[in-house]
Amino acid sequence: MRRQIGSSLLGLAVVFAGARMHAQASAIPSAQVSAEAQPASGEQSKGRALMAEMVKALGGDAWLNRQNWVFLGSAATFYKGMPHEGAPQFEEYYRASPFAERVIVITHSGIFIATNHKDIAEIWTPDNGYELTFRGKKPLPEKDVQDYMRRRAHSLETVVHDWLSKPDTIVTYEGSNMVARRLAEQVSIITAKNEAVTIELEESTHRPLSISFQWRDPLYKDLNTDEIQYDDYHMVQGIATPYAVTYLHNGDMTQQRFFTKIAYNQPLADELFNPDAPLSVKTKGK
Repeated sequence: MRRQIGSSLLGLAVVFAGARMHAQASAIPSAQVSAEAQPASGEQSKGRALMAEMVKALGGDAWLNRQNWVFLGSAATFYKGMPHEGAPQFEEYYRASPFAERVIVITHSGIFIATNHKDIAEIWTPDNGYELTFRGKKPLPEKDVQDYMRRRAHSLETVVHDWLSKPDTIVTYEGSNMVARRLAEQVSIITAKNEAVTIELEESTHRPLSISFQWRDPLYKDLNTDEIQYDDYHMVQGIATPYAVTYLHNGDMTQQRFFTKIAYNQPLADELFNPDAPLSVKTKGK
């Protein structure tokens, strides 16, 4: 369960319409974009305008220029809709550039008096993930690494900072729909490499309610849908931040995270993100 928490932490539609463009579209014949099937310029203009409104609603430059963030909270994991026992606490330290992430799972145990222990951590680098314990480090399972990198490649941060900066990225407005009893506007984004996401924006605030993408299993060749839903937004240092995040796989809830404390642009030591550093490395910078 600890690994499920750590490997699912990165990190952003309840209803999927048939007209959407999907991630890994090269594996989905219906998602191929030909010259004759290019979206109308009006749809493109409105789609990009909505994405600009989303960035503004999230905090504008404050959101765009985040250097790092620290999340404290608890997470519950699920299997086939049934929750695993307990909701362990965690600390997450994320650095935007150069990318790195550290997740500490907090255990609560003791013979006479239960105390918190930070004896397990996960370090994520641009190309791998590691588990750290008092015994040292070891690479995380390849499947966990692939899942993590796939989510990171389709995250809000990647879409805004990378995909939208390319002129050949197609951004289309797909209409309105209901998401968790809230009216939402749907935007589909597809790159020249045929990677795509669908983002649902709350109509009244333009904040993202969900981001989703599809991918084909390399072994079984079946189509999978991953989705991240955002809720309970609060302003933190001028940044609209969801305090509740839900992860779904093929419509089934796999994890829920609830934050209790969030801070941006903190003095974090580089050693914090070094998988070869000892487990007891300090979390604060100099």
